[in-house]
Amino acid sequence: MVTPVVLPRSAHALSRKDVDPDALRVLYRLHSAGFEAYLVGGSVRDLLLGRRPKDYDIGTSAHPHEVKRLFRNCWIIGRRFRLAHVRFGTKTIEVATFRKQVTVGAEPQEQHFRRDAPARAVPIVRESGTDEVGSAGRPISRDNEYGTPEEDAFRRDFTVNAMFYDIGTFSVIDYTGGLEDLQRRMIRCIGDPDVRFVEDPVRMLRALVLAARLDFGIDDDVMDAIGRKAVLIAQASPARLLEEYYKILRSGHARSCFDHLADSGLLEYMSPELLNDDGPLTDAFAAVDAYRTRFDDAPENLTNAILAGTLLLPLGLLRPDDRHRPDDDWEREAPTMLGAMQVARKDIDRLRHLLLMQRRLLDVDAPAKAQQALMQRSAFKDALTWVEIHGQAPGVVTHWQTLLRDDPPDSVDQDDAPRRRRRRRPRGPVAGRPR
Repeated sequence: MVTPVVLPRSAHALSRKDVDPDALRVLYRLHSAGFEAYLVGGSVRDLLLGRRPKDYDIGTSAHPHEVKRLFRNCWIIGRRFRLAHVRFGTKTIEVATFRKQVTVGAEPQEQHFRRDAPARAVPIVRESGTDEVGSAGRPISRDNEYGTPEEDAFRRDFTVNAMFYDIGTFSVIDYTGGLEDLQRRMIRCIGDPDVRFVEDPVRMLRALVLAARLDFGIDDDVMDAIGRKAVLIAQASPARLLEEYYKILRSGHARSCFDHLADSGLLEYMSPELLNDDGPLTDAFAAVDAYRTRFDDAPENLTNAILAGTLLLPLGLLRPDDRHRPDDDWEREAPTMLGAMQVARKDIDRLRHLLLMQRRLLDVDAPAKAQQALMQRSAFKDALTWVEIHGQAPGVVTHWQTLLRDDPPDSVDQDDAPRRRRRRRPRGPVAGRPR
């Protein structure tokens, strides 16, 4: 047992007025039903730093089916660990039951304590035995055991992500030393970094990205472990890594994040193409960062197609002359790859269409009828966003925004969207039909 640090309402600056109202609604309903209900993870960290969280996660003693009974707008998802998603329109509040460390081997779980922490010992959990869940030297493949808030805190990745906000007492609860690390502006693993990075190699990427986003330092033990385990990042799911890239590009800190990944050596095992930048890629990162900082949250028009183009075009992986290739050539071409990551064909096709529209968008003197027709194309908004980010033509953007406001298109034309080939009906008699 670890005695947590508990900050009462008078000792911290986190206020309920800064919390999303729908997240508060979920917290209050769980609490009034007799369950423990905490705001958890990155949202607590960001609120304590005076930042706006991008999402709100909730930890509770209620099991998923109990959460579902309380909320009609709730769906249970997940295989490795069952989660409850409470939906409010397009917004989703994720509710997770407190988890615990699980080992099935004969040896008991050991706890080792670091005495080099700045003010208090932090337990490092080392799993023993041969179970596939959280065992040293093996990735976690399934994990559906429930526990206490303390056990849940020690399951999290970094100390600054393991603090809780208790809606019942309005206090901040810290089991792992996260408050101290937040004050020191330091990213530190919960547990042995070598073990935690074997469990999930993507944690190495997240440590570096989190430090870049928050302008924090990284604990020496974490950096040393990244140096030893960097090669393991190549074993992570390519689709998951590509999604992490998209998150970086939507963060407003793309340039510093990718610099951290390059300096650590991780980038060499994920997408070495990004190391061979002679300037265009850096300019693309600066452009997308400048656009993102204009918004409190990542705007919906930062689509995967635009983000993929931000990476692919500066690297020459999608050449300018590719925009004018016949449809048949595009259907037969090999998948577009970034390292081992395959960019979705639908995103590449969308990117192709928005690039094809650039020349027409820049022609602001075209006839009014032609401009109205262009605004009805399904890729028009993506194409205009591309001009706004990478086109360096603010006058063109203003022209189209004024036109959209004064004369919005009646409908969206789907003619430029990829068409599915209609299946031919088989010739000859059909079973069950008279000849």
